[in-house]
Amino acid sequence: MAQNLVRKIIAAHLVDGEMAVGQEIALKIDQTLTQDATGTMAWLEFEAMGLPSVRTERSVSYVDHNTIQPDFRNADDHLYLQTVTTKHGAYFSRPGNGICHQVHLERFAAPGKTLLGSDSHTPNAGGLGMLAIGAGGLDVAAAMGGAPFYLAMPKIVGVKLTGELGPWVTARDVIFELLRRLSVKGGVGRILEYCGPGVTTLTVDRRATICNMGAELGATTSLFPSDAQTKAYLKAQERARDWQPLAADEGAEYDETIKVNLSELEPLIAQPSMPDRVVKVREIAGMPVAQVFVGSCVNSSYEDLVTVAAVLKGKTVHPAVSLCIAPGSKQVYTMMAEAESGGLADLIAAGARILESACGPCVGMGQAPPTGAVSVRTSTRNFKGRSGTPDDQVYLASPATCAATALRGEITDPRDLGEPVIVEYPARFAVSDNMILPPADDPDTVKVIRGPNIKPLPEFRPLPDVIRGRVLIKVGDDITTDDISPAGAKILPLRSNLPAISEFVFQRIDPDFVGRAREWGGGFVVGGVNYGQGSSREHAALSPMYLGVKAVIAKSFSRIHHDNLINMGVLPLVFADAADYDKTTQGDEWEIADVRAVLEAGEGLTVRNLTQGATFGVTYSLTERQVAIILAGGLLNHIRDNT
Repeated sequence: MAQNLVRKIIAAHLVDGEMAVGQEIALKIDQTLTQDATGTMAWLEFEAMGLPSVRTERSVSYVDHNTIQPDFRNADDHLYLQTVTTKHGAYFSRPGNGICHQVHLERFAAPGKTLLGSDSHTPNAGGLGMLAIGAGGLDVAAAMGGAPFYLAMPKIVGVKLTGELGPWVTARDVIFELLRRLSVKGGVGRILEYCGPGVTTLTVDRRATICNMGAELGATTSLFPSDAQTKAYLKAQERARDWQPLAADEGAEYDETIKVNLSELEPLIAQPSMPDRVVKVREIAGMPVAQVFVGSCVNSSYEDLVTVAAVLKGKTVHPAVSLCIAPGSKQVYTMMAEAESGGLADLIAAGARILESACGPCVGMGQAPPTGAVSVRTSTRNFKGRSGTPDDQVYLASPATCAATALRGEITDPRDLGEPVIVEYPARFAVSDNMILPPADDPDTVKVIRGPNIKPLPEFRPLPDVIRGRVLIKVGDDITTDDISPAGAKILPLRSNLPAISEFVFQRIDPDFVGRAREWGGGFVVGGVNYGQGSSREHAALSPMYLGVKAVIAKSFSRIHHDNLINMGVLPLVFADAADYDKTTQGDEWEIADVRAVLEAGEGLTVRNLTQGATFGVTYSLTERQVAIILAGGLLNHIRDNT
């Protein structure tokens, strides 16, 4: 039977389960990826498992989110990560070496392999033919320990590309078109596999851009075949040995199919404050802009930045605009600085502010825009307040649109610049792994260094027979993990200090939430559709658990956050009748009786609203394994109980 590429890779890594949509499967994980914002907790969790060394083919720890060091905390955590990883058999990418997804694509990703990363944009490596999935830190820690990764078998969507991108139209516009069609919820429970003749026209960097932002669709991951473009990229990275041809069989079938004619696309832009609010650039052209940022894990490659440099060459950034550039990796930075390209010099001469190779503004670590001003960015997300400015107006666009906008001082269709920039793809990249530390030859000589901001993990308690508490907060649709546990320069340095970071739960939505949770002794959180979308940060599940949240009841959940809640021992439940959401009021006292027995029996749960004297039903999507995790009080307890 002809198979698509996703099913081929899954079949080669299938440890348990059947490849039937919706059924739980377990996959062998070849590589893992962690970064400092989510990976610090992941490594604390790995240590708690008591294993001497990672058991994957390769695990890599990156420092790219919290590189600003306003005090000791980030520096201390960097030192912890360096020592704990090299002691336990992982590679360590030092601060300054670059953004995890860009560096992993350059130096470690391989066609046909599996990658699990504690960052939602891990699917970036799908541009190289790798089945790369984002997950919570505890799932990644378990994979580092040799455990398989469990997920419900997704639907496989074949995205058939035809035609070729026109002048000034980019890969960013391809994924914007899908976001425009499908929304931030359209990829939930799905893997997007790109196929068709248009695939061959896209470089690996362009493919990675499309796969990266597939996370904004809610997709499990996205994947391109491994072909001549892949081979050329790996050869240029001096990794030709990692190449293998991979593609769907002739006549392979998909659960769903989407057709995109690349030739019909034009420059697109996402309006505030959601990545799917996509319109044509020309429809809002002329809007004054105060800031432009080119960088983040999605558009900071050499190809992207050389394009911007060519647009700005011999010109000056508009006086009303602050233009910031963050190369995605040391490799990109080095190549931009080489005399023959001159790209870095052109950017500096034009007035661009060059930032270090890190996530920076995308995750709210510096370069917050002015009050109420418009900022146009190549970032992955534009959630309200994520930039660091509460009333921000962040638009997402391609590097070409950003470059044109920086010159004109207003949102500009890059086609207005005239003849397009032609970028010659390099035959060889500036390869150097001098900022990647290998595992220690003698782990016993490595002392793990812990700063005073690093606190031990909390106690995870088994699920009680009766859950009783008050509704702490009721929120709407598309609540992000940024809404639950905010990012930014003030909060992210607390990532290894659960008591401290828990002080900021729901701060942007309801500053009184934490005080109320303490006063009421915990309780319930109520959410709408797609609760927990966005970043994979497990603090959005861990901190509510720490504050006594026993269950979250929503209309629906995003995949990663749903699994993170389970891993932390918090019960994720869904309203059986969506109308019951409307009847819920903050402060209502609820009770769910006989929880353990009902879950073990696989029956539906009933919630008693003691305040209103009513009851309503809730459902759940839990496998037997996940029920066992919930009953144990979380994944760590479950692992300890079964080893």
